[in-house]
Amino acid sequence: MGLLFSRIFSSLFGEREARILVLGLDNAGKTTILYRLQVGEVVSTIPTIGFNVETVQYNNIKFQVWDLGGQTSIRPYWRCYFPNTQAVIYVVDSSDTERLSIAKDEFHAILEEEELKDAVVLVYANKQDLPEALDDAAITEALSLHKIKSRQWAIFKTSAIKGEGIFEGLDWLSNTLKGRG
Repeated sequence: MGLLFSRIFSSLFGEREARILVLGLDNAGKTTILYRLQVGEVVSTIPTIGFNVETVQYNNIKFQVWDLGGQTSIRPYWRCYFPNTQAVIYVVDSSDTERLSIAKDEFHAILEEEELKDAVVLVYANKQDLPEALDDAAITEALSLHKIKSRQWAIFKTSAIKGEGIFEGLDWLSNTLKGRG
């Protein structure tokens, strides 16, 4: 029924497209989130070498989602995918406190890229289902999100395994992108 209304709404008001990069360190849950969005369930994954690309229809926006591998050797190649990107979803493993400083450094390097200067940023504080996971306030502090003044951003607590918080983040993202015209 929801799909029917979505199609009717789409035919009446048109459909927008957005290019979104899903970035973060390896093992943050990027691919699990992507396939949770695409097929609605957890799919067994292996570390991404290269990228996965999927089209996700949500809130009258067709998201072209690029999930890029997060291993140290792959991160320098992220910039090849930056052109024409409207949004970045940065996924953080909230339980991986040992690598939070690396996640912060990579995140701020992304923010400094000229080709991403207009991109909206959505941060997923993932793996909230794990007992040692830091909450969104702690992740906000660890990533110095409060220092971001030049762009729109939001953070959401998520559990890719349980499917929690992901769609709330996408609601924010789709509303923010729609508000940009």
